[in-house]
Amino acid sequence: MRKSITQDMAYRQSLMKYAEKYGASRASRKYNKSRSYICFWQARWDRSVESLACQSWHPHSHPNQHTEAELKLFRDMRRCNPQLSLVELGHRLK
Repeated sequence: MRKSITQDMAYRQSLMKYAEKYGASRASRKYNKSRSYICFWQARWDRSVESLACQSWHPHSHPNQHTEAELKLFRDMRRCNPQLSLVELGHRLK
């Protein structure tokens, strides 16, 4: 599935093309952006608009997150013991 091109991505692409042609300093003056902002996007830019999309800052995984087997155990235990509070359920699962 292809993502749609947002106005921000199109703006960044025009900025990157200008910076490629005239340099980051001149582009920063024209577009009123800092040189560090331009250099940040230049490092990501691979000549495609998709590379200029904002990316999530949140991690995609965590070393201590529960496995699918553990989550299934939690759901099964909760379904079999609906009368237990979350504290009691957590104590029994330990």
